[in-house]
Amino acid sequence: MLVACALAASAMPGAAQAASGLQAAHLAQAMALAREAALALAPAGARIDVTAGAPDPRLRLAPCAEVQAHQAAGSLPWGRTRVGLRCVRGGTLWNVFVPVTVAVHAPAWVASAALPAGVTLGPQHLQQAMVDWAAEPSPPFTELRALTGRNLALPVGPGQPVREAQLQVRRWFRVGQTVEVVAVGDGFSVSASGRALSDGIAGRPARVRTEAGRVLVGRPTAEGRLEIRL
Repeated sequence: MLVACALAASAMPGAAQAASGLQAAHLAQAMALAREAALALAPAGARIDVTAGAPDPRLRLAPCAEVQAHQAAGSLPWGRTRVGLRCVRGGTLWNVFVPVTVAVHAPAWVASAALPAGVTLGPQHLQQAMVDWAAEPSPPFTELRALTGRNLALPVGPGQPVREAQLQVRRWFRVGQTVEVVAVGDGFSVSASGRALSDGIAGRPARVRTEAGRVLVGRPTAEGRLEIRL
């Protein structure tokens, strides 16, 4: 018989843990697996903090001789997520999911003061600090040059990390602008000029008509530049 239960996320009081049938060793397995998954994606030198949630007070698990932790399908490695605990040897087999919160503390660039939306970022606006990378889906920045010259779409509070989701979309060129088209292959590159048929938005394909009349689709990579991989 397989019993599946989701556990509510909160602090893990000892009484609730004992009543549910989960043991401290089981939760240690879940947290160790969550930490391992977070470390695989974390920047070098990051500090990983994992806290487990509390079981549903109605949960009553049968005794189990062997419990294994496993990754829950579709779960995230950071932030608020969950880890599975499965009874693989016992009179009644069961599978539950323990909610965990994973914090990933590492250096990143943060606002040195309150920054309003629309400001063009420069070194004077930023400083390095330890932040929780897992606090938001969008990761913070580790290189100052990646932020310099970017405009904020949303305000950022003092000491808060600047994340991609808070920045205006980078526009490398506009419709009608003359663009350098660079075709890149293994060990060579060929360049030509053309006129943009669409805006060159970072991360989106753009179209350019060459002087010979061909319409090419590529990836905007710099100011006035379209790159095509061959």
